[in-house]
Amino acid sequence: QVQLVESGGGLVQAGGSLTLSCAGSGSIVRINIMGWYRQAPGKQRELVAHITRGANTNYAESVKGRFTISRDNAKNTVYLQMNSLKPEDTAVYYCNADINVYGSTGSKSYWGQGTQVTVSS
Repeated sequence: QVQLVESGGGLVQAGGSLTLSCAGSGSIVRINIMGWYRQAPGKQRELVAHITRGANTNYAESVKGRFTISRDNAKNTVYLQMNSLKPEDTAVYYCNADINVYGSTGSKSYWGQGTQVTVSS
């Protein structure tokens, strides 16, 4: 079994900062690409940022220059530092990871349970 557990969401004023964390646990052999997605009410889930095992990153245009994704491979953890938050960043943020697990061939995509981020104006 593999779990991704997010933490760090909450309520913040516009212009403020939050840091999200997502830790993987269980029968993990290797975590490949890791990413953060978000889903606002009435909208589709969208990619915020992702990071490869070698630390190559990609960001949505809407968060470039404000958000920073990073990871600690030894801890199976990915982070999302969010600065200069705007009300339009309000959403449930989900962690996603492509993981090789013991006893299985190939890799599989896993999701966290989501953490709410609310930015007040």
